[in-house]
Amino acid sequence: MPIETVGSMKSILNDYSSKDWTKSAELDGAKAINFNELSIGDIEGTQAKQSFGEMLASSIAQVNGLQQEANTAMQKLASGEKKNLPEVMMAVEKADIAFRTMNQIRTKVIDAYKEVMRMQI
Repeated sequence: MPIETVGSMKSILNDYSSKDWTKSAELDGAKAINFNELSIGDIEGTQAKQSFGEMLASSIAQVNGLQQEANTAMQKLASGEKKNLPEVMMAVEKADIAFRTMNQIRTKVIDAYKEVMRMQI
């Protein structure tokens, strides 16, 4: 089942500002981490900066693309247009692994958020 609302998810994440949240987390003038500009790493010799929201939205879009490719491959196999079953199964497995990974990351982020919320200041 492909994700239909990647665009709306991206707009929500782009509008989110971690600066407001980190103001309440600053203690005695300690500097807060700016989560809106995470360093992704060197990409062909250049330093790329991408916000957490953009990184999350692009990851969701990639998972969505894999699921759409798997759906297309299954439809072509069912219609007889494509007869290569191993190729279709690989596309389905890639989509399944990507979705499970995304779901596990979501679970870990929610657990981390709950743990932070339980902390006493």
